[in-house]
Amino acid sequence: MNTRFLWRSPSNKPRWIILLLLGVLAALATIATAAYFKSALAKLAVGIAQTASPTLSVDVRADRHSISPDIYGMNDFAIDPALAKELRIPVERWGANHTSRYNWLVDSSNVGDDFFFVGGGDNKNPIPGDSTDKIVKTNRNNGSKSIVTIPMIGYVNKFSTWNCGFRVSKYGAQEKTNPYIFPEGDKCGNGKRPDGTLITNNNRLDVSIVSNPDFQKAWVQHLVKTHATAAKGGVQIYQMDNEPSGWGNTHRDVHPEPTSYDELRDRTFQYASMVKATDPTAKILGPSDFGWPVYVDSGVKGDREKHGGVWFARWYLQQMRAYEQQKGVRILDYFDEHYYPLVDDLCLANCPAGDAKTQAARLRSTRSLWDSTYTDESWIGKSNPPLTIIPRFREWVKQDYPGTKVAITEYNWGGLESMNGALTQAEILGIFGREQLDLATLWGPPKSSEPGAYAFRTYMNYDGKGSKYGETWVRSQSTDLGQLSIYGAQRTQDGALTLVIINKTSKNLTSNLSLKGFNPGAKAQVYTYSEANLRAIVRQSDLSVSAAGFQATYPANSITLVGIPKAKA
Repeated sequence: MNTRFLWRSPSNKPRWIILLLLGVLAALATIATAAYFKSALAKLAVGIAQTASPTLSVDVRADRHSISPDIYGMNDFAIDPALAKELRIPVERWGANHTSRYNWLVDSSNVGDDFFFVGGGDNKNPIPGDSTDKIVKTNRNNGSKSIVTIPMIGYVNKFSTWNCGFRVSKYGAQEKTNPYIFPEGDKCGNGKRPDGTLITNNNRLDVSIVSNPDFQKAWVQHLVKTHATAAKGGVQIYQMDNEPSGWGNTHRDVHPEPTSYDELRDRTFQYASMVKATDPTAKILGPSDFGWPVYVDSGVKGDREKHGGVWFARWYLQQMRAYEQQKGVRILDYFDEHYYPLVDDLCLANCPAGDAKTQAARLRSTRSLWDSTYTDESWIGKSNPPLTIIPRFREWVKQDYPGTKVAITEYNWGGLESMNGALTQAEILGIFGREQLDLATLWGPPKSSEPGAYAFRTYMNYDGKGSKYGETWVRSQSTDLGQLSIYGAQRTQDGALTLVIINKTSKNLTSNLSLKGFNPGAKAQVYTYSEANLRAIVRQSDLSVSAAGFQATYPANSITLVGIPKAKA
């Protein structure tokens, strides 16, 4: 039968049979299609749930504690004067390797192994203490406290004019030499013979002179006479040298021996007590060592075992406490260590932003400052418990020398020229406040125009009119800190609630925030720093906030400050 004729006549029964079959097929297709879409929607819902934005919560009545203003400090080395003046950086530190050899009488230093053991300069008529006096004066004008390093190494630079510890003319050919020619056509070497072995027969007094507490006392007296005591606005904090466990490397021309437990204790006793006797209102900061290996041990073979197996940093604290118990004078006010992040095969600290892998590791590694669930991604983490640097330091102080403040006067996560570095720096400043660090100074500060500077502005001048993040920490949490972190504080001046919210992902995140213990007033002000404009923190539309909270969208890779006014009585 030719089926094409079945559609011509309504009386043809075969047409109805086919229509019935087609209807059944259509119904089955509809059911199948519905099932497919139901399955697809279910899968989509699961996907949305897996990538949903974190929720945020703030309880203004919980976990309240003060946030030290001194956590926003910077090191004087390479600081942008415009940024220091604009932000009125609370603390500026004059420190680093060269300060271990500073001779205030000839106003010059020796940089040691950082650059061919070169010292001095072009100054043929030095003014005693001139360069540090200028720094202290500038800091005072900017409203900044000064940290000044007191050399304890035992030797300081001899000359105000160029010199170096391993002249080729005296010690022969060397592995590397300074590319610049010094007077008399001579060159400065790196203190290693061409085969890489160290030159050990050098004369320590070639370009250095002996320094002792009396020599440094005259300098502290000069600082007090020139700038007044700490209580009256002079130098507020004195640091007991810089990274003393590194002397045997950086300054091996005058101190080739590793620094032992006993040497560091004895020198600190001598120099810190001298400072306290000269200016009782000043604070002392130390030991300011360079990292995890010397928190644990001195590097002198068998030294830790001779001291009961106690870690070097903890033993130091215990000895400072013993001094106060015996003498009735506290000679350590800040327990200070330096900390730079490490991730195997990647360069973070003092390095450019790097590739995507490096940038992700930079953000992730801030967890080493506090997170007990984070395993350090370097050789340190393979054989040690979670670092939890700030809680660990605070616990040491609690057990070994109560009342001592905690500081980190050198840290740097790198990438400050990039948005990734700005995100990381904003995260670090938030962590410092939450974890109750007392003082911090960034090494290698950003230029005023660089993204890293805007991380500081978020906390210290977010509207360009001097408005700041609050001074009292309040409980603030995120369900996923890897995507969206939050740092909350209440401002003393007007009672406003200030929230720094950091989106560390490459997509916009819309998140709900639940609020407790705070009665909001007018609409919240919102300021955002993002890749949309790397030269400004941009004010957004005001945000409606209820007593229960609010919903907001945070741009990809951004730092947002939400300022919520307190309702008037």
